[in-house]
Amino acid sequence: MLRVEHMTGGYSHPVVKDVSFTVKPGQILGILGPNGSGKSTLLKLVSGLLTASAGEVYIDDRAMSNYKSKELARKMAVLPQLPPQSFGMTVKEAVSLGRYPHQQGLFSSWKTEDEEAVMQAMQITQVIPFAQQEITTLSGGEQQRVFVAQALAQQADLLLLDEPTNHLDIAHQKQLLDTLKSHVQTHQTAVVSVFHDINLASLYCDHLLLLEKGRVSAYGEPHEVVEKATLESVYETRLDVAAHPVEPKPQMTLLPHDTKDTIFHVTAKDISVLDDAVVLHNERPMRVVSSAVLNPGFGWYRTIVNRQVSPTYNVNNVEEEVKQFARERSWIPTETVMQLTAVNVKGAVIQEYTASFGSIVILVTAGIGNALDVSRAHEVQSLPAIGTINTWILVNGNLSDEAFIEAMMTATEAKTKALAEEQVLDKRTQTLATGTPTDSLVVAATQQGADLPYGGPVTELGKLIGKGVVECTRQAIRYYRQSQGED
Repeated sequence: MLRVEHMTGGYSHPVVKDVSFTVKPGQILGILGPNGSGKSTLLKLVSGLLTASAGEVYIDDRAMSNYKSKELARKMAVLPQLPPQSFGMTVKEAVSLGRYPHQQGLFSSWKTEDEEAVMQAMQITQVIPFAQQEITTLSGGEQQRVFVAQALAQQADLLLLDEPTNHLDIAHQKQLLDTLKSHVQTHQTAVVSVFHDINLASLYCDHLLLLEKGRVSAYGEPHEVVEKATLESVYETRLDVAAHPVEPKPQMTLLPHDTKDTIFHVTAKDISVLDDAVVLHNERPMRVVSSAVLNPGFGWYRTIVNRQVSPTYNVNNVEEEVKQFARERSWIPTETVMQLTAVNVKGAVIQEYTASFGSIVILVTAGIGNALDVSRAHEVQSLPAIGTINTWILVNGNLSDEAFIEAMMTATEAKTKALAEEQVLDKRTQTLATGTPTDSLVVAATQQGADLPYGGPVTELGKLIGKGVVECTRQAIRYYRQSQGED
């Protein structure tokens, strides 16, 4: 559909230098780059609003210079960064201007298809309620939606958009881009759009082109362009890149300058054993990965709770119940990770282990009444829900994502070893148990001090986790057996 080859140009001097890219029907290309990198200039060169000093634009394999103006307008619609104000026009009249390229002859008449195109574009952009208002009475975001509607009403095969989400709140940004994506796929339109928001561009675009001082720094699919080292170099700022939680697209997070003036350190003495819970509460949040009931997965949390519940605990909405439990104790639910256990938390085993990098704290509560052999679990359709070994690993150090995951693996292996050494059996199969039906694990780090990129068993961190989890789990199992009169 669109092919740009070796585009160079600007104003008094070249701003854009030797830029090439292609956009196929049904695709959206996002143009990214810092202020002054040439994003808007490139769009003007592609649209013909600026004359290029070198390079060529091809639309359907035909040089753009060979198109007549009205013919080109039927092929290409342009939304500039600052659309011209339509003083005195109503919203519908402004949107209707998009149909001008389709009018023919000296005495053009408004056809049914023109009316339908205008109304459809207004409906898509949600500006029908303003149809009879003068456009100058609208807010900046509402005006932006009107000009997008004007471009859509043109029904061109190629859309060139300069920051189409400018002035829009997040709800209207999402609505507009969802609509644009659907429109592109349905009508096989090709879109080139300038974005300031890297995350929106990554989420909605098929390909990205990153400019740096007028030249192409990166070009490809979002995962090839939204890359930590590339973005840090081009934007000259600290940031991180991670996967979107729902879509297979990368998302960027800015990293502010570290202003911490004191070292945050966690010790065994910071953990409180209450009648119905074991609690760690910090003024500063720790980075946590967990399989907890409340706020599982990765996040930053100030409060970590291992809560004791009745063996008959059964509620319809567990998440809401544990949130209410947190509120009643003045723990903010969004800042709290909470596990549940039917084991008496007074039997919690808490130990601190030191190493050259700093230290870790390990906590274990263990109930093994319903211990099971995971290799035989498939033999029965239902398993008892009660029976929990809950583990905390609190690290005074700066863990990478890989280290968090490896720490969980190391801890799980160590727990299984502890069960074997204590000869804990699956009562149904009389084979060695590997855990219980509801084991839960928390790995938390202060993210200060020594960098710990790995947490496997050959690392110093992993060795400490292995030693500590085996020792604490064995002690917790012995306490449970004593409480049950087994020893």
